[in-house]
This record gives sequence, C-alpha cells and structure tokens, in this order.
Amino acid sequence: MSIARQASEITLPAANQGWSTVLQFLCSQFPYISEAIWRERIAAGKVHWFNGEAITTDTPFLPSKRLCYYREVVVEPHIPFEQQIVYQDAHILVADKPHFLPVTPGGEYVNECLLARLQRDTGITDMVPLHRLDRDTAGLVMFSVNATSRPAYYQLFSQQLIKKLYLAVAPLTAEAVAAALPLHWHIKNRIEKGSPRFINAIVPGEVNAISEIVLLEKRGELGLFQLTPLSGKTHQLRLHMLSLGMPILHDNYYPKLKPKQAPQFDTPLQLLAAKLSFIDPVSGQLHSVESKQPLAAWSG
Repeated sequence: MSIARQASEITLPAANQGWSTVLQFLCSQFPYISEAIWRERIAAGKVHWFNGEAITTDTPFLPSKRLCYYREVVVEPHIPFEQQIVYQDAHILVADKPHFLPVTPGGEYVNECLLARLQRDTGITDMVPLHRLDRDTAGLVMFSVNATSRPAYYQLFSQQLIKKLYLAVAPLTAEAVAAALPLHWHIKNRIEKGSPRFINAIVPGEVNAISEIVLLEKRGELGLFQLTPLSGKTHQLRLHMLSLGMPILHDNYYPKLKPKQAPQFDTPLQLLAAKLSFIDPVSGQLHSVESKQPLAAWSG
C-alpha cells in the first residue's frame, strides 16, 4: 500500500446538491472508491478539515469548507528515471521532469510523482506547480515555493507572460520530406473534451488553441520540430501535430487511443518541454532555462 505523504485538498461546493454528510459527498465525488473504504479512512483519521480537525462518518456537509484526505493505492508503479533541479531561488524552483513521471498525484500514482519527489528531496512542503505537463511529456516544470510571491508567478502563465518552447520528433508526410527547410505552420482551431474525457479533439467553433510549429531538421522519414504554444489547452501540441498529418512519435492517445498498459520505458512520447523564458516578476531578471532531457529518437 502506498499512502501519500502530503494531504490532497478539496473545497466542498458552495451549493449543497443533497449531501447530508461529508461521507455522502466523498462517495459521490469519487465513485470508484467504495463507501467502505471511505469509512475506514475516516475512522483512521485520514480525512480532516483544513485546520486539522478530524471528521466522522456523521459530520454534516458544510458548504465551501476545505477538506484534506490522503490518497492511497495498493500497488504503485515505480518510474526508473530521475528528475533534476535546473534552477532554484527563494521564490521558484524549475525541475527537469523525465518521461512517464506525473507532475502531481493521480490515478495509481501517489508518491511516484514529481511534486512528491521534490518535496522529499528538498524538504520544502509548501510547493505548488504553476503549470502542468502530461505524464508522457518530459521537460521543464516550474514550482512556487513561496506563498507570498505565488500570485505573481501564477500571473506569468494566466497572462501568457512566459514563453514555452517544445521539441518533438514525428514521422514526416511525403510533402514535408520533399520540402526545403525550415517549414512553418501557424495552427489556429478549437479544442474541446473528446470521448473518453481524458482525450481532446479539434472541433468547429471559435478559436481557443494557437500554436507555431517549425520543422527544423530531417533524418530520413523523421523530423525534429520546434513547437511554441500560444495558448494552453490540454494535448494542444499533440493535436496540432496530428492535424498536420504528423502525429508525435510514440503517442498512445493520438491518432488512435491505445489500450491501457504498463509504461513502455523504451518508447517514450517524443515530446519535450525544452525551454522556459520569462521576466521574473519579483527581481525583474530575465530567465531562460533549458531542459537537459533527451529525445531518444533524435539523440540516440
């Protein structure tokens, strides 16, 4: 059994949808966790209010209150690759994440995530990711380690004041193989949740996803691409590469969702969050941080 070292938090909805107790809310919010398991966790003191006060199975639902619980999984996969800290100061930490490692706990991952590893290695418990990367994607992730300055760094992302540059390897279309370099694409379309809901799809409608894509190099039928997202939709770059007819190499979601399987460590998704550039909102300093993670299909 793997139990999270740090509590997860959830804020109870402001509008009560018929829950008499916190237990009823948890059972409806997490349908894949049985009521019996929630009763065991509550009895063991593993569910409490944000102030540390334990709840019971009879604790009434209280709108807008913050609740803490500890995620558990019976067997947790081990990711045999290490992260690196590439920049750290009193306000932020930038880590270089390997492929396959999730940024935060989720699903069958509790302590095998970037956040938990960094908290363990640095001793900093008040650490929050300022953005996310897919578990399959490698590269740079920025964390806030200072609650006072945290809002200023969140604004870097919400106001698109930070430049994110990615690299990817993909099989080339016949047209791309024959064309002179560099090749440029400006992709604008709409992305919404697909089916199942953990994948997305390009749909008709108002534009909400924009990317700049450049083919930098070619090696036979493979190409090295530079991707610059100008918006932040989930799986945006993967879908935009697919829209060009050149899905990223070893993508398990696009163009066709593959059956769930154990991580295939020898065929990682060839997508890397390669560079972050921004003006520090506290110091005014220009930062430009680069990943050292490899894209195996290009560097091997």
